[in-house]
Amino acid sequence: MRKQPGDWIFRAVKGALIGSGFILPGISGGALAAVFGLYERIITFLANPFKRFKENVLYFMPVGIGALLGIFLLSFAISFVLGEHESVALWFFVGAIVGTLPSLWRDAAKEGRTPVDAVIMVVAFAAMLAFLLFGAPLFSKIEASFGAWVLAGALIGLGLIVPGLSPSNFLIYLGLYKGMSDGIKHGDLSVLVPILIGLVLIIALLSKFMAYIFKIAYAKLFHAIFGIVLASTVMIVPTDFKDFTIIHITISVVLLALGTWLGWWMSRLEDKMNTK
Repeated sequence: MRKQPGDWIFRAVKGALIGSGFILPGISGGALAAVFGLYERIITFLANPFKRFKENVLYFMPVGIGALLGIFLLSFAISFVLGEHESVALWFFVGAIVGTLPSLWRDAAKEGRTPVDAVIMVVAFAAMLAFLLFGAPLFSKIEASFGAWVLAGALIGLGLIVPGLSPSNFLIYLGLYKGMSDGIKHGDLSVLVPILIGLVLIIALLSKFMAYIFKIAYAKLFHAIFGIVLASTVMIVPTDFKDFTIIHITISVVLLALGTWLGWWMSRLEDKMNTK
């Protein structure tokens, strides 16, 4: 396929936004990969890494670089993001997801849509919403250790494999989030290496399964993903407006509009590139 101008930068921007999903609470890297049209291809590549290896490596290189930049830059800014401005900043991510939902809806119907698919979507939405509301707080805090960081890596991997699952939420509940953020910021190998091990293990175990489900039940899986994305989006909508001023409200509206436009524009540009 002929390369389009700016395609490399375009994928790097997508990667940066997806990378933010692995470190920002309430955001799912897998969900962002889905809404930016990369989820299926990522899963296919991870399930069969040596098939079309060179082509896939060249395609995902800017995505990976962007994701790493997104993760590392956010690790420096995380204290600010999680402070009093979190409710404002999250509106941008809500908008980015909302802007891509029409494209994701079209992708879900690429191989047809049946009433069963719609039921699966509703059930997936309700199940993920219930889990995010009531399931995550059941986890208790654990002490930082090699095994704990392997678990953290596995959760990050699940955040990629299972769209809508935010690993940061669980890392906060487990008491590992700040340590992970500090480890990334300082390049601490005692944190980074076991996280990488857990990430690779969970991807190796589950990517082939997800690729197989895509092959035999594309529409059903994609509609389930759509329901999960909707639930995770509902969960990250800020609800704490305490101490909000007219300036906070104005910035929130601007960020929501900017995020929605960016998501819509990226999905439209993706459609044009795929057509060409």
